[in-house]
Amino acid sequence: MLLNFYGLTILTDPVLFRLIGADTCVGTIGAKRLVAPALSPAQLPPLDLVLLSHAHMDHMDFATLRALPGKPKVVTASATEDLFKGTRLYPQTLAWGEKARVRTERGDLEVRAFEVKHWGARWKYDKQRGFNGYVLSREDKKLIFGGDTAWTSSFSGLRSEGPYELAIMPIGAYQPWVCSHCTPEQAVRMADAAGAKTFLPIHFKTFPLGREGAVEPLVRLEATLEPERLGWREIGETLQLAQA
Repeated sequence: MLLNFYGLTILTDPVLFRLIGADTCVGTIGAKRLVAPALSPAQLPPLDLVLLSHAHMDHMDFATLRALPGKPKVVTASATEDLFKGTRLYPQTLAWGEKARVRTERGDLEVRAFEVKHWGARWKYDKQRGFNGYVLSREDKKLIFGGDTAWTSSFSGLRSEGPYELAIMPIGAYQPWVCSHCTPEQAVRMADAAGAKTFLPIHFKTFPLGREGAVEPLVRLEATLEPERLGWREIGETLQLAQA
């Protein structure tokens, strides 16, 4: 997701090349994209913050991170900072319940990490690493970035700190991985529990990660969510929220 949040440019879990997987001396080896990214790294505007939910290869892609323009701030999950050795990025890590004030030339942003239901190890025998959802706060407005999660009641705990203009929620890779990826219906229930006004689906139609295929997640989402709350249907679309 590329966000313009009251003048601050934020990029979430960027993966902007053809493949995801092992980062080797001969390039990336792994799964191929189903659809081209909306923008290449060279087409991105100057970035203020790169927000990373966890260390899985379809969320933390080092080929993309090395290609990003400028020197943006980076916020990531706990126990992932060692992965950035050899890059020009210096991440700030957050555990559940922790928050940080990100200061940029264009203003400040508060980022708070909250609990989701997933897992964080990058490799099968890797150490256990953190995995976060985030609440972003600026100009008295708040957004939710759900990262990657299975069904969890933790979103209901966000409601008292709302309202939230937008919830960015994963809706794919639930078949057969529902223990770590929510269904579209569960994603809506979690966004509703938090009290989010608009729902923006992610984590579908990009890589062949789940057996449900590229079409089913959006079909199920459209059958569950009120049409006026759905932020987009196609990768590359732009959503503009009306300012109060």
